[in-house]
Amino acid sequence: MHNFDLPTDLIRDVVTQALREDIGTGDLTTLAAVPADAQAAARFVFREPGIVCGLPLLNAVFAAVDPALTVTHHVAEGAQLEPGQAAASLAGPARGLLTGERVALNLFQRLSGIATLTARYVAALHGSGARILDTRKTTPGLRALEKYAVRVGGGINHRFGLYDGVMLKDNHLAILAAQGVDLAAAVARARAAVGPMVRVEVEVETVAQAAAAAAAGADMILLDNMPPEQLRAAVAAVAGRARTEASGGITLQSIRAVAESGVDFISVGALTHSARALDIGLDITETG
Repeated sequence: MHNFDLPTDLIRDVVTQALREDIGTGDLTTLAAVPADAQAAARFVFREPGIVCGLPLLNAVFAAVDPALTVTHHVAEGAQLEPGQAAASLAGPARGLLTGERVALNLFQRLSGIATLTARYVAALHGSGARILDTRKTTPGLRALEKYAVRVGGGINHRFGLYDGVMLKDNHLAILAAQGVDLAAAVARARAAVGPMVRVEVEVETVAQAAAAAAAGADMILLDNMPPEQLRAAVAAVAGRARTEASGGITLQSIRAVAESGVDFISVGALTHSARALDIGLDITETG
């Protein structure tokens, strides 16, 4: 099983904010109805097939709510589970279990949903040579977690933000064109500004633009909203001078044809902006 990196300070910050949002000044229902000395045990059970993602978040949520709660993992991060299988169990003070339940499930279901959807896209590309990329179309404040879930599902992270890669998109190019700067000059300007160690990518909409971007020295060329036959022509025009990325409305039904065009990468915003939360429940197994 792979090891996946998720910084502890990031986990702490997200969990702290989520618990503050949900608990506020206190869990009125639990404090009013459940005795302080009540104990309970429960399991996180998958109701549908999926990829486990977010186990470190479960630990962090319940440690923050009540350190007396114990979380036990039954599988590793990235494991495939079937309906009825448990990913983890929880035991300790019933008040803490109930108070942390929704935040824990929200995070666990969201990340497992992204990892599961990513894994389906990765499986659809098997043997094609193309790789799946995510995008910056993420939930504000949760980008690091959502991109982590993409990695757990077998995908690759595109640039994390505006600060770690150049991407000359259509709006950049339109503004520059109005100033008399063409695509080749825009690439040259970006390369001169950031140096050789930063990747420069250009979004194009035609085969001619793809050829021009490759000739100008772009490292990667995003082929936007091109049908498979146009993608094949663009890949041929680039002729290995740059990596190619297909993007734009790609679905599980269309992705294989896109991959067979010969592109190196396929970016799918839906991995993070449209992934459905996986159906996972916290089922009580013991009380006392």
